[in-house]
Amino acid sequence: QVQLVESGGGLVQAGGSLRLSCAASGRTFINYQMGWFRQAPGKEREYVGVIWWSSGNKDYPDSVKGRFTISRDNAKNTVYLQMDSLTPEDTAIYYCAAKPVGSSWAVPGAYPYWGQGTQVTVSS
Repeated sequence: QVQLVESGGGLVQAGGSLRLSCAASGRTFINYQMGWFRQAPGKEREYVGVIWWSSGNKDYPDSVKGRFTISRDNAKNTVYLQMDSLTPEDTAIYYCAAKPVGSSWAVPGAYPYWGQGTQVTVSS
C-alpha cells in the first residue's frame, strides 16, 4: 500500500530554513502530483505547493512563493520542501500528500494518500 513518510521538522528561529522530506513507497508515482500542505492549530489545512512527479512542474500559493521550493529525487522516491525565510506564521504540522495527475491540486480533499505529518515550529 502507499506510504508517505515525512521527516525534517523541528524548531527554528525566524529567518531560518528547514528542509522537509517525504519518502514515498508502495506504487509508481510517475503519474502523480505530490502536494505539501500545512495545518496550524485551530485552522484549516492549507496548500503550500505541489510538484508533478513526471515533469517536475511546480505550483505555489502566493503565501509561500519565493520562500518555499519543492523538488524531487527520482532515485530515492523522495520529495522535498525547502523552506527559507521562515516566520512564526509558518508554524504548523506539515503534510505531504499524493494524488493522480489532474485538477484540484490545491484542494486537500482531492488527495487520497497522506503522510503522518511533521511539526515545524518557528520562534520569534
